[in-house]
Amino acid sequence: MIKMERQQMPPQGAPVAPQAPMSDEQDIRDNKLWALLSYLGVLCLIPLLAKKDSKFAQFNAKQGLLMFILWFFVWIPILGWLLGLALFIVWIIAVINVLQGRYWKIPVIGDNAEKLNI
Repeated sequence: MIKMERQQMPPQGAPVAPQAPMSDEQDIRDNKLWALLSYLGVLCLIPLLAKKDSKFAQFNAKQGLLMFILWFFVWIPILGWLLGLALFIVWIIAVINVLQGRYWKIPVIGDNAEKLNI
């Protein structure tokens, strides 16, 4: 007799980590470079307009567009410089995640990017 194991469920009331949108591996492999353009300033418009069929490219392009807009506030003394440093760190993390083929929802930016209907 074969004994089937039950999949472990988290205890009731335990917080469940939010899941990023899933895409098939083929989409990620085919569109990694397109997604990378998302974090190169105005080039975020290329995957936004050219790769509407790719969830991975669109996910990153929308976040890249909002980051590009935020870069304009870097010119404000002190507050802008702190924002610039934070954006630079986030940019590095985003690029690393794209190259590894992972979805990474940027805090605050990611939630607003999901609301974009482009």
